[in-house]
Amino acid sequence: MKHLLFILTFLTLGNVFAQNSTLTGKISNEKGEAVSFATILIKGSSQGSQADENGIFSISNLKAGQINLSVSSVGFQKKELDLELVAGETTSIEITLTPLASSLDEVVVTGTMKEVSRLETPVPVEIYTPQFFKRNPTPNVFEALQNVNGVRPQLNCNVCNTGDIHINGLEGPYTMVLLDGMPIVSGLSTVYGLSGIPNSLIERVEVVKGPASSLYGSEAVGGLINIITKSPLKAPKLSVDVMATDWQELNVDLGFKNAIGTKIQTLTGVNYYNYQNPLDKNGDNFTDVTLQHRVSLFHKWSVKHSGNKYFNIAGRYFYENRWGGEMDWTEAFRGGTEKYGESIYTKRWELLGKYELPTTEKLALTFSYNNHDQDSYYGDLPFFAKQNIGFAQLTWDKSLKNHDLLSGIAARHTFYDDNTPATASAENIDITQPENSLLPGVFIQDEITIDEKQKVLLGYRFDYHQKHGGINTPRIAYKYNLNKWNIVRLNVGTGFRVVNLFTEDHAALTGARKVDILSELEPEKSINANLNYMGKFFTKNSGFIGLDFTAFYTHFNNRIVPDYDTDPQRIIYDNLDGYAVSKGISANVDFNFANGLKLLTGATLMDNTLIENGTTTRPLLTEHFSGTWSASYTLTKLNLTLDYTGNLYSPMELPVLGDADPRPDTSPWWSIQNVQFTYSPKKSSLQLYGGVKNLLNFRPAANSIARSFDPFDKEVTFNDAGDVVPTVNNPYGLTFDPSYVYAPNQGIRGFFGLRWALD
Repeated sequence: MKHLLFILTFLTLGNVFAQNSTLTGKISNEKGEAVSFATILIKGSSQGSQADENGIFSISNLKAGQINLSVSSVGFQKKELDLELVAGETTSIEITLTPLASSLDEVVVTGTMKEVSRLETPVPVEIYTPQFFKRNPTPNVFEALQNVNGVRPQLNCNVCNTGDIHINGLEGPYTMVLLDGMPIVSGLSTVYGLSGIPNSLIERVEVVKGPASSLYGSEAVGGLINIITKSPLKAPKLSVDVMATDWQELNVDLGFKNAIGTKIQTLTGVNYYNYQNPLDKNGDNFTDVTLQHRVSLFHKWSVKHSGNKYFNIAGRYFYENRWGGEMDWTEAFRGGTEKYGESIYTKRWELLGKYELPTTEKLALTFSYNNHDQDSYYGDLPFFAKQNIGFAQLTWDKSLKNHDLLSGIAARHTFYDDNTPATASAENIDITQPENSLLPGVFIQDEITIDEKQKVLLGYRFDYHQKHGGINTPRIAYKYNLNKWNIVRLNVGTGFRVVNLFTEDHAALTGARKVDILSELEPEKSINANLNYMGKFFTKNSGFIGLDFTAFYTHFNNRIVPDYDTDPQRIIYDNLDGYAVSKGISANVDFNFANGLKLLTGATLMDNTLIENGTTTRPLLTEHFSGTWSASYTLTKLNLTLDYTGNLYSPMELPVLGDADPRPDTSPWWSIQNVQFTYSPKKSSLQLYGGVKNLLNFRPAANSIARSFDPFDKEVTFNDAGDVVPTVNNPYGLTFDPSYVYAPNQGIRGFFGLRWALD
């Protein structure tokens, strides 16, 4: 009997195994190239496999019948398909995966002013997608950049919270901001160009570190930030993103598109931000964060015309009413000396466009125009400024054998007028002499393909300024492919910047110090070299590790540095009688795993120095080390994603008011960290998110504003030379000064929001 049962069991099992099926296949991309190390899973079971380097896979001992196959690989959209397996037979299939926008081989435009694969361009470009910024949602792009390695949003005033973007330790005026590849040419672009663009309409943000004046002209000295908005063809019909915090901040982003006939597509975005809850948690009787009422309207047209060409034009209107100051300040005190407040009314509109000419040659006309009107009071000091900047550029894109040419002519006209010494007549300070300058230029660029592994890019630009004469900005770039996923790039380039001081330095406007401009400020010039390595390494679990490493060196002539130290009562501006150097190393490491875990961490180690008359000093508000991180993990069964983001900065020198100032002359190590939970129901475009910002509740010291109790210096004694005389009530000889600022003053807060899109 036992033998009979054994035989029956053996026959039964043999029959079961005999009915099992085998699945084999190959996984490729849309170009027919193999997708290495993709993950193949049978949903509802523990069976699966991993493709080899050639995209080949095999899974045996599968139960016959219908199965649901899930195929995933980093950089590609996940693909699911239903298959019918026949008992005892081998089923072979070919699977094509579609690349994601976040893949390594994506298209970029910023480095060479033309669409090119990120793998192919000789200029290293960093790309940040909306998913990256959603890990730490913010009401504007300016704040969102706090998690980009080597990029730091810097607040320049404790009261008005005006800021700029530092790239590798260089101040905001050295960064050019682009919108859809078109320059928002303005010294205020890193302040207002990065505010008010609805995050829901952003396709990606491209960052280039280092000079690019050979293509973009003045201001492209320290780097470029290019905000790419979504194409009306790809944008959702309607998108909504609403976020609020327990500080009573409210941010609303709305986006929608419309079609007019078959050749016209439009995209509209609205951003609204409101914060009207004065808080003073450090007890200095000043608002910790400025109160704001901000509205921004964005509208983009895409018109298809003859020859399959396009005319894209976009407009934006920005309005902001922002103030900070003593807690009981109201607009009734604006401009007076009873209560101190810094009140800024800003009206700004921009027009940007690109017209592809209906010719057989690839000719394109790009243009931009912005009008900026600022009505401000810093205590009782008024600052009224108007700025109009027009820009036009005609480019010719021509491909020849082994040569990819781009040439163009450009012109920039600047009108600027304000009520400060910057535009005052030398004979009569009550009469203004507005800046009214034209900056024409020509440029040419040739990207030469030496062989399959090597490319060289040569570029040259010549600009002519009516005050400063001709300005030459050449550059050269070299790219070498070790293999498909490992690339080395060497870039050497030059940059220049024609200075407009008062649109950039709000520390000069607080009224706390007298401003002195010692001479006619000459254009700043720089030469930069950087060596970049970018690699991608696959892991056994079908994830990858991405590495991006850069060593950089920049040498400045005519560097303009505000001098806070010579006289505590003055800010002195002049071209440096010497030179400045910015050098360092930067690394980004990106871990992506098929189990849903994603880690991105970056660090920058840099040394910025000023050399004058044999003396080496370090610029204020410049850190030696900065680090950023972003960790994301998705619990698939719960439809829940956890994000943990943060940054870390080393000490930086601060503008103290002389040797007697009791405040530290350097900042401490400091870090802002955030956590977020996002719930995304299946088969729905709705997302609910919430979390905590500034988890460690880091805030600068409560005495960051010197003598906040006497903002108009009514109790300060001065001698005949204008110097402060120490008294019993003022033993350290200080005056009111809000420029001692290095980090946001906003403490821990909770936030909650929702996103929804209709495709």
